[in-house]
Amino acid sequence: MTTVLVVEDEPQILRALQITLHAHGYQVAAAPNGATALAAAQTQAIDVVVLDLGLPDMDGLEVISGLRGWSEVPIIVLSARHGSDDVVDALDAGADDYVTKPFGLDELLARIRVATRRVGVQGDEPVVDTDEFSVDLANKVVMRAGQRIRMTPTEWSLLELLVRNPGRLLSQQQLLSEVWGPAYAKETHYLRVYMAQLRRKLERDPAAPVHLLTEAGMGYRFVRYPGQ
Repeated sequence: MTTVLVVEDEPQILRALQITLHAHGYQVAAAPNGATALAAAQTQAIDVVVLDLGLPDMDGLEVISGLRGWSEVPIIVLSARHGSDDVVDALDAGADDYVTKPFGLDELLARIRVATRRVGVQGDEPVVDTDEFSVDLANKVVMRAGQRIRMTPTEWSLLELLVRNPGRLLSQQQLLSEVWGPAYAKETHYLRVYMAQLRRKLERDPAAPVHLLTEAGMGYRFVRYPGQ
């Protein structure tokens, strides 16, 4: 049974998450503060962490940092902090995803399913297939409808970074820094242009993408199967 560590100091939210997760077949470990969360992660087999940032004893970013010192367990931040800087800080600290409060339980469950599918995966798959296109990471080849799709070096770098992190929210600053370099971390228009180019080449309906998704004000996400 998959075990979810829920780190949340609001009793009503914690109780609601426990009930919902149990109803969907998850085992739940509860922690009302950061110290308890770090101790639980060290003494129990945890498959995914759902973490509030506003904890009574320490900031959630410290919990992320503590976990990342020794563990690759998926971390989903669940926070009332909506600012883009908060999202970037959490992702840069090592979080895998970010969900803002108020949140839909169905959305959170979907994020947990994506996170747990990534647990235990060793390395990258050589070829990542979707229903529209395939990406050969080893040979740097993209195919769609039996045809090879020409990619510029920048398009490939952006696509590769997204595809190597399926389901994971990547911040605008992270993508810009890794593809263009740290000096371009605020040039968000670059991302808009290149994401539009990728969607024109790969999505069935570029205006309504299902694989290369925008998370408004936060970043972008590659979804292998629509509805994840």
